[in-house]
Amino acid sequence: HGAIQAARPRGAITLLLACVEPEEVSIEADVDNLLLVGPEILTGSTRLKAGTVTKMALNILSTGVMVQLGKVYGNRMVDVAVTNTKLHDRALRILQDLTSLSRKEAGLLLERSGRKVKLALLMHWTRLDNKQSDRLLAQHQGNLRAAVQSWKNGSADS
Repeated sequence: HGAIQAARPRGAITLLLACVEPEEVSIEADVDNLLLVGPEILTGSTRLKAGTVTKMALNILSTGVMVQLGKVYGNRMVDVAVTNTKLHDRALRILQDLTSLSRKEAGLLLERSGRKVKLALLMHWTRLDNKQSDRLLAQHQGNLRAAVQSWKNGSADS
C-alpha cells in the first residue's frame, strides 16, 4: 500500500500486478493487471506459477519502458554502462553488429566515445565528433533513434 500511496501525490500512474482473484485485492491502483494463474501445484509455493508469471510480466513492462526511454535501438539494448569486462565485451559486440566494424575498430570507436555505446553509434553513423554527437544526443534526451533521424533530416544543429 505504501508505494501506491506515495506515488499518488507525485502524479504517478499506479499499477498493481497480482496473481489472485479480484475480490482478494484490497489495493486500488490506476491500472490493475490480475495475472490469474490458478492454484499452485504445491499449495503456498508462490515461486512456481505466480512467481514465474509475475517475473515475465515485469520483464515485459521494463523492456517496454526501456524502448520508450530510447535505450533500445532495433533489438539491441544500446544504453550499456561499460563498467566491467563482460559489459565491455557486450558493448563491442553491439557496435560490431550495428556497424559492421571489426572488433578492433569497434574498440577504438568505443574509447573515442568515452565508452558510451549510444554515442559511439551516433559518431559512426553521422561522422560527427564526440562533442557534436553528445550535443545531438542531448537535444533528443538521449534517444538515439530520434538523434539519428534528426541528423538524416538535416534538422540537427550541432
